[in-house]
Amino acid sequence: MFRNFAIASATTILMTTAGFAGGHAKDIVDTAAGAGSFTTLVAAVQAADLVDTLKGDGPFTVFAPTDEAFAALPEGTVETLLKPENKDQLVAILTYHVVPGKVMSGDLADDMTAATVQGGTVTIDLDNGVMVNDATVVTPDIEAENGVIHVIDKVILPAS
Repeated sequence: MFRNFAIASATTILMTTAGFAGGHAKDIVDTAAGAGSFTTLVAAVQAADLVDTLKGDGPFTVFAPTDEAFAALPEGTVETLLKPENKDQLVAILTYHVVPGKVMSGDLADDMTAATVQGGTVTIDLDNGVMVNDATVVTPDIEAENGVIHVIDKVILPAS
């Protein structure tokens, strides 16, 4: 039974990674849009007018919160952030999830900090899996033609 579970898990991981990466022929935005679990993130990137930036040459490292991560925010938060009058705040939050350069999981060190595009820093903790601030990396190293996506289980917020 364990063997069947292990084989099924390995197959799922391989198929998911191939679906995300698409042979690296897609940029970060197209990779996220094609994954199906980042509809809120993609809508936020569109509302913040960051699509062209994240489709650019990069490379970028994106800590991408899932739809579930956005749903865990207090009720009404996402809707409020998507309003045109809150665009600056939305841009700040989204760019806090982006680090310049392509940082693969093998490049990480415990307690390292990384400067974000927003101007703040995130802290990497490797003590209990890989964490970015207080978010857990649930799927690392999804390569795109202009960078890499690390899926996280929580929306991380810059210091006010």
